[in-house]
Amino acid sequence: MATPAMHFPPDPPDTSPRAIRAALLPEEVDAFDADYRHALKTAAEALSLDELRQTLEHWHRIARMTQLDPAAHRRMLQRADRTLRTGEPQPGSVSADQVKALLRERLGL
Repeated sequence: MATPAMHFPPDPPDTSPRAIRAALLPEEVDAFDADYRHALKTAAEALSLDELRQTLEHWHRIARMTQLDPAAHRRMLQRADRTLRTGEPQPGSVSADQVKALLRERLGL
């Protein structure tokens, strides 16, 4: 009897700009490039790597989410784009105030 194949999530990309960029969806690459170039310019002008580090950490998180489930990440981008274009919330969505109220209720606050 054969054992079922186990599915393991991909290893997260390393934190180099090249690895982060390679792990992104094609539709996010231009935004990464722009953010990375801006952070490099800021680093050169300010003589500080703080913004560059923050930019790479931000995009590394996105790359990790993308690798875990590219289709789900793409759907999220499409829903966000629709909401931004139309100003209409997604069907079945709840407001931040509703989420906060539910959390307070569950925490007994």
